[in-house]
Amino acid sequence: MLELSRENISCNIDHNIDHNNALKLAESCGWIKREESIMGTAISVELWSDNQIAGNAAIDAVMDEMHRIDRLMSPHKADSELSIINRNAASRPVSVSSEMFHLLARAAHFSQLSDGAFDITYAAVGRLFDYRLHTRPNATELAKARLAVGYRYVQLDAENHTVQFSRPDVCIDLGGFAKGHAVDNATKILRALGIAHANVSAGGDSRVIGDRRGRPWMIGVRDPRTASGVIAVLPLEDTSISTSGDYERYFIEDGTRFHHLIDPATGRSPNTVRSVTILAEDGLTTEAFSKIVFVLGIAKGMQLIESQQGIDAVVVDTDGVLHYSTGLLAPQ
Repeated sequence: MLELSRENISCNIDHNIDHNNALKLAESCGWIKREESIMGTAISVELWSDNQIAGNAAIDAVMDEMHRIDRLMSPHKADSELSIINRNAASRPVSVSSEMFHLLARAAHFSQLSDGAFDITYAAVGRLFDYRLHTRPNATELAKARLAVGYRYVQLDAENHTVQFSRPDVCIDLGGFAKGHAVDNATKILRALGIAHANVSAGGDSRVIGDRRGRPWMIGVRDPRTASGVIAVLPLEDTSISTSGDYERYFIEDGTRFHHLIDPATGRSPNTVRSVTILAEDGLTTEAFSKIVFVLGIAKGMQLIESQQGIDAVVVDTDGVLHYSTGLLAPQ
């Protein structure tokens, strides 16, 4: 049952009508929210619908899309398209779907733009870490795995829609990139169903549609060192936002923090920032740039952000100090 609030006053509920009618009206429109665990993360959808049945059907459609992308791009499912690529692409060209080819092409674009700071072949190193068991590769294992890291090893044939790896042991992981794609797709689905106010999130990737019925969505940037703390609050409308932080999956050994964000050039976790939050028009862009800036660090990362149109950043450095791109500091 949806709670009546000042936010669904458009239902025009008369305080003098009887209780049963009030309940029927409350069911007919309002905010609907649901959360499920998909793609190894929490998927959350909150939306406004004039009809509760239609609103729940819209959320169902989003969750179905999340499951579809998980089946397609999970590195943990043996029959996923991603797993088939990783098994076979070192020995022969592998035909891929248009959707997968598009993602791989976008990944290559971001790799070239960042001079390799974004690189889906980091997985050759990343798969050697287990953050729950606090295990990591030794120096010899790391050196060997790094030989298979390099975005230029992923060769795309646009005419035949195939992908091939140019050396053995290369593997790719779309990771959060797939989540950004999923959020983008969810946005398209909701808009097609007539939803004008919504917030879709997949872990650190979110997209807000419209505003929150007369006021902006208030999206908090987590304090990287306090699980329940918020270090900044951003008022947003029609925006994608992604946060990458060194607190998501990590362990500390001898005072060193080993986390899941890996510099492709070294195979190690960067340690100059704690979190990076990116705002842009689409989830693929925000997800890629959150990784790029994390790897490049504040000076080079912010320089790249400032050179891009329609992209902004909030960075928390290793001392906990906030840094904003000029687009966020400019008067609105």
